[in-house]
Amino acid sequence: MNSKGKMNKRVCLYLLPLLFFLAGCNISATWQKTTLLYFDTICEVNLFCPPSTFKDALKETKNTFSHIEEKFSPGVRDYSSPLVLALFKTATEVNHSSSGSFDITVAPLSKLWGFKSGKHRVPSPEEILSALKRVGMKKISIKNGSLILTAGMELDWGGIAKGYGVDLAAQKLKDMGISKGFINAGGDLCCWGKNPDGKPWQVGIKHPREAGFVEIIPLSDRSAATTGDYQRYFIKKGIRYHHVFDPHIGYPSHGKQSVTVIGPETCLCDALSTALFVSKTPEKILKKYPEYEAILIDSKGEISTLGNAFL
Repeated sequence: MNSKGKMNKRVCLYLLPLLFFLAGCNISATWQKTTLLYFDTICEVNLFCPPSTFKDALKETKNTFSHIEEKFSPGVRDYSSPLVLALFKTATEVNHSSSGSFDITVAPLSKLWGFKSGKHRVPSPEEILSALKRVGMKKISIKNGSLILTAGMELDWGGIAKGYGVDLAAQKLKDMGISKGFINAGGDLCCWGKNPDGKPWQVGIKHPREAGFVEIIPLSDRSAATTGDYQRYFIKKGIRYHHVFDPHIGYPSHGKQSVTVIGPETCLCDALSTALFVSKTPEKILKKYPEYEAILIDSKGEISTLGNAFL
């Protein structure tokens, strides 16, 4: 055998183990699933990847969620963080688009009504008017790269930060090469690729008053988030008071039981679901976001849809 023949033989011998290795990598990619506890809720992570990749993916997800909790938890006042400034920009855009229906300065109202302490109460009109003096995103300014709040103001990122965290985590996992996955952080969810059955992910919209779902919707490469009056509430003299406040009047918004928004970004789905829940004209808001659609359940339990995807 000449030297060229020996070289070809060696090349073949080198290539065969490499092919077996690559085939093994492909075979080892399976659906991996676990749950995590962040944002005071159960977070489900379901990814198609090898076990070793899943371990790294969980590390990235935990680091992302921990960082979001660190920056946006109640009482945290790191107003110069680039992460905080970026999310404040998005929150401001939704605030403007919704004529103030979405507002991250409602923390004084949440405290007044007892949703922060768990000691629920119905405040007097005078107390509500006093709290409203510390509500309103127009009262916030940016100076020297930091948010400036007036005295007594406090931010409540609960209607947008969780969705933001899901978006950041999902993007990191996609950057790792994970082509199919699902993250659900207590109802704020992002799914990409197909589910384990090779079909779109099936997402249930919870019934606001009963067990089970009012509708199952197929999603792929989309996000969704729900705001409802059943998540945190108390009943006083037969009236349901919940945690989603109308920042214009200081009382819990009324007229809807839940709003689910579907679209490209979990962060915007999160914020828009609150804005549409509060607004008396949700259709006007959603027209400004043509890539998003919504499923609304009104106070009577009747279901309606908004957005081009339902036409």
